[in-house]
Amino acid sequence: MNKKEKLNRIFLILLSLFVVMLGYGILLPTLPYYTERLALKDNLDTDLINFHIGLLTSIYPFFQLLFVVIWGKLSDKYGRKPIIICGLIGFVIMQVLTGLATSLTMLYIARIIGGIFTSSVIPVSNAYLSDITSEKRRTKIMAWSGVAISSGVIFGPVIGGFLSQTDIHVKYTIGLLHLDRFSVPFLFAALLGLIVLFIVMKWLKNTVRVHKTIPQKMSLRFTFSNYFIVLLILSFVLQFVVTLFETVFSIYGKDEFGFNSNQVGIGFMLCGSVMAVLQPVFANYGEKFLSTKKQIALGLLVSGISLIAFPFFNNEFLVYGLIVVFAAGGALITPNLLSAVSLTSKENMGRNISIQSSTGSIGQILGPILGTWLIAGGFYYPFIISGIGLLFTFVLLSFFKGFKK
Repeated sequence: MNKKEKLNRIFLILLSLFVVMLGYGILLPTLPYYTERLALKDNLDTDLINFHIGLLTSIYPFFQLLFVVIWGKLSDKYGRKPIIICGLIGFVIMQVLTGLATSLTMLYIARIIGGIFTSSVIPVSNAYLSDITSEKRRTKIMAWSGVAISSGVIFGPVIGGFLSQTDIHVKYTIGLLHLDRFSVPFLFAALLGLIVLFIVMKWLKNTVRVHKTIPQKMSLRFTFSNYFIVLLILSFVLQFVVTLFETVFSIYGKDEFGFNSNQVGIGFMLCGSVMAVLQPVFANYGEKFLSTKKQIALGLLVSGISLIAFPFFNNEFLVYGLIVVFAAGGALITPNLLSAVSLTSKENMGRNISIQSSTGSIGQILGPILGTWLIAGGFYYPFIISGIGLLFTFVLLSFFKGFKK
């Protein structure tokens, strides 16, 4: 494979990651308002709105958890491309159903479909990138994967906040489906997903890691080293805290500060921007100053302190500043963690990355549920408890001696 072909493949994979995370980002600032609108339409108790926001956030990674390892095993056997295509098809269906939903039930169905199919895109795309890059450049390419993901989180909230407030006086009902101005951001994401789907189908080359002449049985029996278990714990904690923060911040901004969806979107945009800028910087230059373990530990420390400080500031700009610090800590952790997981096994790279993604999904399930439950006692509880959790993980990591570099 020449350099030009490799760059083309990398570009297509990063494009797939970007559009999937763009759809995720579009929903972030609009979910509390969209859920409230559908809940009131269904005449549900307003006290249950935050519960549904947490559940709608959690149900997506729950179904990712159920299917992600299966997708990873299938990608090891049949190659990455067909699995990525399945994920993009599911993404388009989810966005269309979300945009045309007329009830919370339909919104739940859309999230379930999305969780099942999009669970293939991120881990399998990362496995594809690992297939075509050397171990020496693995951390750098995982940083660019993080940039694509973060870029979706940058532009998604801005697009979602803007398009959900566009003055489009269109109302059209087709059976159980309803088209109006709230549909616009999700249909926009579906259209982008459809375009990327056709591009990937036409130009992305497949990779097959298992020789077809050797029959392979799919086994779901795993053995984990202590090192890999530590990486899984770190993945769980990171995703638990990130999704708890995303869920709580959107409700916190709406109820405590009186933010509109645009202002909430700015917070997520800042978070994604910092991660997009800093991940490749840390991946390229971080190892010159700190080992992988020390970079991850520093990220845990910085993010933990910022979360604990979060509820003690009620100035909008100071809150945005703490989001920037929190994101900087995440930018230290993510590419180093992805690279470490991809280097644990050459033969089962897709499986291992999918197991890591699956572990992260458990955190994504529990984070929103615990976060919305803790809100009942006060907004400071979820921030302080999650911050303490990061600091506790920092202490545990400091005593672990088994990091490979």
